[in-house]
Amino acid sequence: MANQFVKEIADINQDFPQWYTDVVKKTELVDYGPVKGTMVIRPYGYGIWENIQRELDARFKATGHKNVYFPLLIPISLLQKEAEHVEGFAPEVALVTKGGSEELAEPLVVRPTSETIFCSMFSKWIESYRDLPYKYNQWANVMRWEKTTRPFLRTSEFLWQEGHTVHATKEEAEKETIDMLYLYRDFAREVLALPVYVGQKSEKEKFAGALATFGMEAMMKDGKSLQAGTTHNFADKFSRAYDIKFLDKDGVLKYAWQTSWGVSTRLIGALIMAHGDQRGLVLPPKVAPIQVVIVPIASKKPGVLEACQKVMQQLQEKGIRTHLDDSDQSPGWKFNQWEMKGVPLRLELGPRDIENNVAVIAERCDNQKHTVSLDDLDKTIAELLDKTHENMYNKALEFRNEHTRICHNMEEIEQALNENCFAKVVWDVDAKCEALVKEKFQATVRVMLKEEQPFQETCSICGHKCENPVVTLIARAY
Repeated sequence: MANQFVKEIADINQDFPQWYTDVVKKTELVDYGPVKGTMVIRPYGYGIWENIQRELDARFKATGHKNVYFPLLIPISLLQKEAEHVEGFAPEVALVTKGGSEELAEPLVVRPTSETIFCSMFSKWIESYRDLPYKYNQWANVMRWEKTTRPFLRTSEFLWQEGHTVHATKEEAEKETIDMLYLYRDFAREVLALPVYVGQKSEKEKFAGALATFGMEAMMKDGKSLQAGTTHNFADKFSRAYDIKFLDKDGVLKYAWQTSWGVSTRLIGALIMAHGDQRGLVLPPKVAPIQVVIVPIASKKPGVLEACQKVMQQLQEKGIRTHLDDSDQSPGWKFNQWEMKGVPLRLELGPRDIENNVAVIAERCDNQKHTVSLDDLDKTIAELLDKTHENMYNKALEFRNEHTRICHNMEEIEQALNENCFAKVVWDVDAKCEALVKEKFQATVRVMLKEEQPFQETCSICGHKCENPVVTLIARAY
């Protein structure tokens, strides 16, 4: 029965894309929406997003950011004020041209991102240096008319958060951009058990209209990179386009400095592909909708269900997300079902266990089983959840380290990419070299790791001596 159940999921090593599709469908995270390229996020998938949202929201508020909500529809004239920005998003924009039966005087854009509408309001609200900084965040949906879609990774409509801040000085905006990058990095480590590389994007890969873009890149189990979050320093480019000025302390009217930053439901795709295995999902405890599932053994025998309910109540009172599976399916079927859904801990309780005042706990991450006392069970469970998180992070980090190669030349870059690895190179930040990598290997510059020391004086791509050598990550990416 167990083998038959697992066969419903494609082999992770033979067909990774099909494995991913099977997992998101069979674990009931999403289903395909009636409009091509859209997804319906089902309760189990939305539960993961709610936990991500709650954890991130607390971090935003702790750093002085406030939540707001802006309209979904944006006049197209607002989008067109910043030329580089509109050019970057033009192919993905969806337009509303009719309201009811009437043609609209001006087409409305279904927001692909909200910089333009935020800027239009900032220009109305901001007058003095005393008003600044503005540190806002929006939890919202956005729409980008994507040609190729895959649930969570790239869909026409998706959920995200987008931060938008306004500052009095260039230095404050620069600090905000880097601070939020590191907030995302720490969140990935502490909540998602996900190791990430963080650094600056190249000119070609930066956000349309930004002065500089920074990102975090996570390695998936097929060796590809997934951009898991970005922060953008706009300098005063948008404030000049949208006339966002303030009267400074010296009595001079000045343009403001801005940033933007965001992550999306793409993070769920990252969790699936970085932690999952042949049996399905492996969820980090801090975002798992169910942290402990209780499976009764011989549930029809007197006292078993009552004991399971007592344990569930005990754990729930301690804030541990616990579910009792009292369905009429066999224990073996339940084991497979909850393993596939990635629940961190499974607690088995039967007549003999109750008699001995113990329970059996199975860890999803490393397949270990423990017999534990029912006394202080909540403390034992909490310790095992912490252990699971660390084990998941260490496994993902070990995998990433094993699949990251130092590359001194093009031959080594090609070998690394063909063996499903990240290539760490020394780059002279030359756009011609970047284009060559894309042309020859269908790979891209992901981030520049400026904190790392160059390991050679010549560019790994063209072989010429570098004037400004930067350690850079090259990978094939989603």
